[in-house]
Amino acid sequence: MTQFTLHTLTLTLLTSAALAEGGFYGDAPDATHPWAIHDMNRPQPMRVEPGTFSSQEKPGSPPSDAIILFGGKADEIEKWQADKTPAEPTKWEVKDGVLQCVPGSGYIRSKEEFADCQLHLEWSAPSKVEGNSQGRGNSGVFLMGQVEVQVLDNYNNPTYADGFASSIYGINPPMANALHAPGEWQTYDIVFRRPLFKDGQEIDPGYITVFVNGVLTQDHTPLEGGGGHKSRSKARAFPEKGPLKLQDHGNPVRYRNIWYRPLPKRVSEGGEYSRMSEEATTAKRSEIAKSIREDAAKLEGNARMYRLLESLCYADNAPAREAAIRAADEFTAELKSTPQDKLESKKGAALQFHKAMDYLVKFKVLPDDFAPKAAITEIVKAQEWDKKK
Repeated sequence: MTQFTLHTLTLTLLTSAALAEGGFYGDAPDATHPWAIHDMNRPQPMRVEPGTFSSQEKPGSPPSDAIILFGGKADEIEKWQADKTPAEPTKWEVKDGVLQCVPGSGYIRSKEEFADCQLHLEWSAPSKVEGNSQGRGNSGVFLMGQVEVQVLDNYNNPTYADGFASSIYGINPPMANALHAPGEWQTYDIVFRRPLFKDGQEIDPGYITVFVNGVLTQDHTPLEGGGGHKSRSKARAFPEKGPLKLQDHGNPVRYRNIWYRPLPKRVSEGGEYSRMSEEATTAKRSEIAKSIREDAAKLEGNARMYRLLESLCYADNAPAREAAIRAADEFTAELKSTPQDKLESKKGAALQFHKAMDYLVKFKVLPDDFAPKAAITEIVKAQEWDKKK
């Protein structure tokens, strides 16, 4: 099947599904919700082919939309540079498919810059245990180069809680210690949202969620300015984008399987969610209504009528309303003129129309005294189609 045919078939199936429900199914859009409940006009989720999980012996594969920062290839060192100005090549090394810190060489940063993301990486502290507290298997993951998720060998190694492995360093300890033994691979899965400011005022503090080896250790933790060493941080704006930095803290910590997925905008910065501001909802409902009217223009008969009526649930439009009312009048006139012994053949169409009329009146899209609504109700009751059999 060609891509064009598949796309056309998908659109046909979606349209058929919407019409099968009559487009009048779940609660209608309201002042802060641009879509109806169970709305077939809502965009379908983007298809992402999932990756595979890692084992100690082998890193897993990333999802299909991931941007790979290090996947084990020697030439991927070119995606990184020393954290210096002016920039220069890093002295970190790639050995046996692993990115390894060379103690004393300094931090490393990705050439790629990004902000809100799902980040995956795996790290391993030396199997030979040396040092204690902050001196054992220490490194760090700096989102946007600004806020650190601590990397530290805390397997039977106490330290200050807000500097523990997977702590938001200087801000919040992890909820659990889920580390494997030294020398084994540890997996960090991080969801990061940067702070948002508008006109110098904080409108969203930013958050980090962290899973360590599949165990939740940070649950939507506020950033409080990003944290730091010894000093309490304060709310501040972050840049639009920034690199991922990995810390050289004097220990030969290793990394593998580093990738990220950009996240969509939050509602506070113009993103689309189920609940939005009244202004954003009005604009979105107008956009949806326009799209439905454009779809209606490609249809004929009752299918066109229902799409026009459906568009009115999102935003009123005089030509669409006039055309829909005219079609509704014609449909009820046709039903009323159908001989009694022929009505049963129109039961399905009549009940679909009855359902649409009930919905549109319930949600104030049409007035209570809308003539086609009264006419179809009378027919349905006379035929006893409203009674369960």
